[in-house]
Amino acid sequence: MSLIKNIHLLTVLVSISGFVLRGVWMVMDSPRLNQRWIKILPHVNDTILLITGITLAIHIKQYPFVHDWLTAKIIALMIYIGLGMLTIRHGYSKQQRIITWLAAILVFLYMVGIARTRNAFFLF
Repeated sequence: MSLIKNIHLLTVLVSISGFVLRGVWMVMDSPRLNQRWIKILPHVNDTILLITGITLAIHIKQYPFVHDWLTAKIIALMIYIGLGMLTIRHGYSKQQRIITWLAAILVFLYMVGIARTRNAFFLF
């Protein structure tokens, strides 16, 4: 199971690193954001991330809507995805996209805190 956990942690690192990098490119109006592999790779990585996360939850017998910390993490994940979509998609002002980018990073950090402590209210 440590292999699955290590893959999960690696994909977490790749996911947030890629998101931060794409956010920097968005701020800089970089044409790199339009490269095909930049648009595809996050979906591949996040699919692996989701599969390993589900596998880990099953392995430790902790389930959303049964265990509050995992429920909070899933809800935060949905918020993170929504904010990420607002950040990366065009049609919003750059200022709005920067705000959603920073908010998504904060939500990501909250998810990491939940995962580390298994406590949805670890901040309080």
